[in-house]
Amino acid sequence: MDSQYHPQAIENKWQKRWQNDKLFNGVEAPDQKKYYLLEMFPYPSGKIHMGHVRNYTIGDVVARYKRMRGFNVLHPMGWDAFGMPAENAAIANNTHPAKWTYDNIDAMRVQLKRLGFSYDWDRELATCHPEYYRWEQWLFLKMVERGMAYRKESYVNWCEPCQTVLANEQVEAGMCWRCGKPVRQKKLWQWFFKITDFAEDLLVHCDMLPGWPDKVTTMQRNWIGKSVGAEIRFPVEGSDAVISVFTTRQDTVFGATFMCLAPEHPLVPELSAGTDQEAVVAAFVERISLQERSSKAIENYEKEGVFIGAYCINPMNGRQMPIYTANFALMEYGTGAVMSVPAHDQRDFDFARKYDLPIIVVVSPDDQKLDGDTMDEAYTGEGSMVNSGDFNGTANRQAMEDIAIFMEKNGIGRKTVSFRLRDWGISRQRYWGAPIPVIHCDSCGIVPVPESDLPIVLPEDADLLEGGRSPLSVLDDFSKTRCPQCGRDGARRETDTMDTFVESSWYFERYCSPRCDTAMFDKDAVNYWMPVDQYIGGVEHAILHLLYSRYFTRVLESLGLVKFKEPFTRLLTQGMVCKETTACPEHGFLFPEQVAENGDSRRTCLQCGQPVTIGRVEKMSKSKKNVIDPDVLLGEYGADTTRLFCLFAAPPERDLEWSEQGVEGSYRFLQRVWRLAESWLPLLTGCECGPTNIQELKEPFRELYRKTHETIKRVTRDIDERFHFNTVISAVMELVNAMQTIDGSDSDDAEKRTMRFALETTVLLLSPIVPHFCEELWEALGHDQSVLLSKWPTFDDAAAVKSEVEVVVQVNGKLRSRFSAALAADAQTLKQAALADERIIRFIDGKPVKKVITVKNKLVNIVV
Repeated sequence: MDSQYHPQAIENKWQKRWQNDKLFNGVEAPDQKKYYLLEMFPYPSGKIHMGHVRNYTIGDVVARYKRMRGFNVLHPMGWDAFGMPAENAAIANNTHPAKWTYDNIDAMRVQLKRLGFSYDWDRELATCHPEYYRWEQWLFLKMVERGMAYRKESYVNWCEPCQTVLANEQVEAGMCWRCGKPVRQKKLWQWFFKITDFAEDLLVHCDMLPGWPDKVTTMQRNWIGKSVGAEIRFPVEGSDAVISVFTTRQDTVFGATFMCLAPEHPLVPELSAGTDQEAVVAAFVERISLQERSSKAIENYEKEGVFIGAYCINPMNGRQMPIYTANFALMEYGTGAVMSVPAHDQRDFDFARKYDLPIIVVVSPDDQKLDGDTMDEAYTGEGSMVNSGDFNGTANRQAMEDIAIFMEKNGIGRKTVSFRLRDWGISRQRYWGAPIPVIHCDSCGIVPVPESDLPIVLPEDADLLEGGRSPLSVLDDFSKTRCPQCGRDGARRETDTMDTFVESSWYFERYCSPRCDTAMFDKDAVNYWMPVDQYIGGVEHAILHLLYSRYFTRVLESLGLVKFKEPFTRLLTQGMVCKETTACPEHGFLFPEQVAENGDSRRTCLQCGQPVTIGRVEKMSKSKKNVIDPDVLLGEYGADTTRLFCLFAAPPERDLEWSEQGVEGSYRFLQRVWRLAESWLPLLTGCECGPTNIQELKEPFRELYRKTHETIKRVTRDIDERFHFNTVISAVMELVNAMQTIDGSDSDDAEKRTMRFALETTVLLLSPIVPHFCEELWEALGHDQSVLLSKWPTFDDAAAVKSEVEVVVQVNGKLRSRFSAALAADAQTLKQAALADERIIRFIDGKPVKKVITVKNKLVNIVV
């Protein structure tokens, strides 16, 4: 064993050996309990960052730990290679998306291997490969057959800079999830997946995911957004049209005095056409389409609308109600139509006052009489029905049920449930994605591509058009084709591509048999490995990837392809990696390497010499340049130090604050362990592991034996119960500290065996965290197989119990001494020992003792 720790040489050695031995390859073994560990696969849009390093380090520790506990572990890696992230990055770097993607995959693979992650690289996949998306196209055709996928014209979220449609889940505070620019409404023909068919099931199973963080299931519940109420049908005056409204307050229907339609509602242009209001309505709709249309943003808007030139009839009392289109009405809620009851809804009240519309009270509190003409605000409390025909005098809660029954009997409404969740629009007007396998024929309409023609391959040699627009519609070799139904030429392929989240909604199943070329996956392999036992990734995917994956798994289950509904048994959402920002008044944000550290603790810009401003600690981001290049860390400290710091600095679910001192401290700890092993190894040559007779051990070896068992217990518990690797590392550090206090020069065989036991235990406990380091020590200790193939150490509860405890002694509440006492010592024994302590005798100095307070196994407080 070398006297010096050389991380790069050690890491290269063991990474080659792992690869040659195929140590991490997973194979189905029906007689062995499986454990499927998966981290969310990355976009290959650049090099890996510290967020990747932390996420994948957490997963790798769990995978290695489970292997040592006897599980058959599957731990694959691949690339979420299609979609806007990769395409936008390629455009920004003036290169082709295919070249950009494949080059980045090659670079990122090297980085991940350099970190020593225990991936089964034989299962590697990239979603941009035809052998992957072929099966996605096949599933699309099956969904079309079953009515699970359909095409319609509708208003969609449109991002102008990205030149594409976004799903509701991809619009964050009115901005594109990828480029951060405002999103507007645009009417387009789009393909949709009927996720709403599974809304109830997705919601119910949110309560059946005990291994998921509450914050994630809460976010999904809120996004699915179930509301119980009634659908009411309002006929349009002078027309066959009917406006359907969903409301949770059917008790207030007699107070509805006007109707509001979302600007995107199809009846808005239809009913305003030919009226004096047509031009005004069109201008209003266009203006509102440029605004943020999220429910959160609308709360802050001034309520406004325009009369569309038509009326509807309240089916309960025959009242004529003017129809408005209003900025606060949303197509994503209910039916996109709002029966407006200004006396009992503040938003409607404000609108009615602004446009001088009638306010009629229909729910009156028992202790006062309300007048719509003089009310200052809407009344939203409970009470008795008034101005409501036969329902007058009924408690409004009871009236909800009675009115719903009445409407159902008379064919004007019904009890129903509404969900906020909308069908998933998957069409993207982008090039870098999986082609949608349908053909448009003038004679036959929309014709699915025959399965025998799959995959419909994206032409990777096509150049993007100006502004990054998709070339597919102008590529005759791609778009022009023959109709498979009537055989005529002149048909055209669909030139939209699928949303990138389609690819990531089933990749975890494909990992089970990634080379299967006869189906999406081998059913037997999926039945063995799935569901994923532990999934790890960011909470930002709660209502995107995670919800879509749950939905897609239900689609597969309904088609008989899998036997489960939930893809992930347990979910860990790791915190972000954060660092302070530094900014120069002349050059703006600076990278860490652009800042000079001066001896007087001041920092200056290396470009101009001016003092820099230290900003707040926030998520590492390229835009604010508060990033650390993992390659720099690997070159200076090695992979194991990088891994150790990422795990020691904070629990996985908490944000990690970057600290150069923390990295250096992690490196020093490994050096300490190295020196400890190097100093003891000559004494342990030929020595067996573990003492044969514990009772004959003398101190400090007896305490070391106890401490070793205690450490095994703490580490095992903290990994099994919480994944709190920071406390795991702390526990091992304590054991190392205990070992360092022992001089082994005069140790006998039993004592050497005890030290070997402690040292081998240290190596085993640290091996999932710093695997290269521990492989080298394990080999130096005389073992000829990988430490990963060793069993996880077990502990003896009895051996881990302390026989003695340290008792603190205070005089008048101030710490004055300490002594060791038997664990079972009673209060009288502790009192006597404290009063006999020489230091305590000096502090008492002959004064009379007024009182002695004892706390068993902890302290004695002497009051004088």
